[in-house]
Amino acid sequence: MWRTGRSKRSGDPVWIGSGRRGQILKEDVLTKAKAAPATAAAASKPAKAGAALFERERAPKPPAGPRAPVASDDATREERVRMTRLRQTIAKRLKEAQDTAAMLTTFNDVDMSAILKLRSEYKDLFEKRHQVRLGFMGFFVKACIQALREVPAVNAEIDGDDIVYKNYYHIGVAVSTERGLVVPVVREADRMSLAEIEIAIADFGRRARDGKLSIEEMQGGTFSITNGGVFGSLLSTPILNAPQSGILGMHRIEERAIVRNGQIVERRVTSDWVGMLQQLGLVPPPHADR
Repeated sequence: MWRTGRSKRSGDPVWIGSGRRGQILKEDVLTKAKAAPATAAAASKPAKAGAALFERERAPKPPAGPRAPVASDDATREERVRMTRLRQTIAKRLKEAQDTAAMLTTFNDVDMSAILKLRSEYKDLFEKRHQVRLGFMGFFVKACIQALREVPAVNAEIDGDDIVYKNYYHIGVAVSTERGLVVPVVREADRMSLAEIEIAIADFGRRARDGKLSIEEMQGGTFSITNGGVFGSLLSTPILNAPQSGILGMHRIEERAIVRNGQIVERRVTSDWVGMLQQLGLVPPPHADR
């Protein structure tokens, strides 16, 4: 039976036969040929097992089991309502995002004093000129676009083994309706003025509440912003709008004292708590903090 060894001249690995001075005989070749299929079969077992596991993970999950029994006294006080197609789709996509992405949320507070002052001074003039209120969302859309330019990975998505960097900025803005939360997309937001962004968001809000948004208007976003602050929320962890890699959550604005240069500032400032959720496979935590 032959074995492996090393060449005395080059040091490279070589086969050593069972003949005199290591010569390879016919029997050595026949024995090796018989052993090759068994070796290949053994090597393929881990690959086949991995492929089977992958297919099992990709296979559709079986429907949830029957609901647990409910006491008869409680059952008479329950009401069963069929979910709308919109809510079913929203729930399915959010669950898929949780199952397929490694997500991390970072929180920061933003001093909103300058924006509040500017808004207080110009909101009446702005509304008179553009027929729309000057809100906070337009400022955050503009700020996000600047951040996406500085950190392109947040404006990208993973497609198989590739990263797709998007050199355009379609910003999804979450809108709450009685039918659920929808995220219409402000397309080419980087080419729009503050007024144009506010007009687009106001229009989306009206049509979302009337149920007149089309599916196309809620597709193709590269980054999303949601504002839980309108409900008084202090902190929350938004869920990715797949296949996007990041979402910014805005929260309530509150007045509080801050410390600067080791001293408590006499005046009170208004800060907005924001949460940035990103996909770890694409956006490292330091980039989200930036």
